[in-house]
Amino acid sequence: MFPTSFSYHQAASVADAVAMLAGNPEAKILAGGHSLIPAMKLRLAAPGMLVDLGRVSELKGVSIEDGVATIGAMTTYDELRFAEGVSEAFPILLDAINVIGDQQVRAHGTIGGALAHNDPGADLTAVFLALGGSVQVTGTSGERTVRGEDLFVDLWTTSLEPDEVITRVSLPVPAAGTLSAYKKHAHPASGYAVVGIAIAIEQADGVVSQASIVITGATSKPTRAATAERALVGKHLDHESIAQAAAVAAEGLEINGDTYASESYRAQLIKVLAKRAIESAVSR
Repeated sequence: MFPTSFSYHQAASVADAVAMLAGNPEAKILAGGHSLIPAMKLRLAAPGMLVDLGRVSELKGVSIEDGVATIGAMTTYDELRFAEGVSEAFPILLDAINVIGDQQVRAHGTIGGALAHNDPGADLTAVFLALGGSVQVTGTSGERTVRGEDLFVDLWTTSLEPDEVITRVSLPVPAAGTLSAYKKHAHPASGYAVVGIAIAIEQADGVVSQASIVITGATSKPTRAATAERALVGKHLDHESIAQAAAVAAEGLEINGDTYASESYRAQLIKVLAKRAIESAVSR
């Protein structure tokens, strides 16, 4: 199937992109394109205009300063995972990027595109939320910062306005001793997460002081497993506490089902992968 007709424009700058978006309510941003283009070919999406950000150099680059990683929205997965200091500060990012799609996707897909698209089976959305990330966006009303908790609204829906562009992604560098990991069960055809679990656990004197456990794939948007988080806080990480937290990881969640994985199957995967993610973080 072929997409419906559309116009194509390359933005020269962020301001240029914002102006084009504001002038055409049917316009869509083209970042990596690995989600939008297939949707257009299936006519699940029919934008009247594509605004390509590929040549906007100000949206590239990674820096880590003063305890925060600042990542240009058009930084590709490969550029991110090989950037200086990223593997040491954010091993969970490598866990996720290494299981995204294939090498072609990792070479062209972008972190800003992944967050703005908010696919329910995406990997980096869960990692971004678990790490307490935020995005800086620019639109006709100026610049603003959006926390991860406020960015993801529902299935393929974010709180971004139609004329806004994600310019930077900010990730606080985890405190020393923070345990983190990402585990997923990938769909055998698409590679998207049937269930993915991102965890970041802080400890004080061997006791869990803060836990972030975020689920993707099973829910309409990246969702924190609040019951499992509460089960870990105040505990030493041992076989019993990990098993107890994993056992309740699916509680209180609205879980989706389809012909490949039913709601009950995904609920069981959440428990299994939560246990594996925590154990992987502990043993890293």
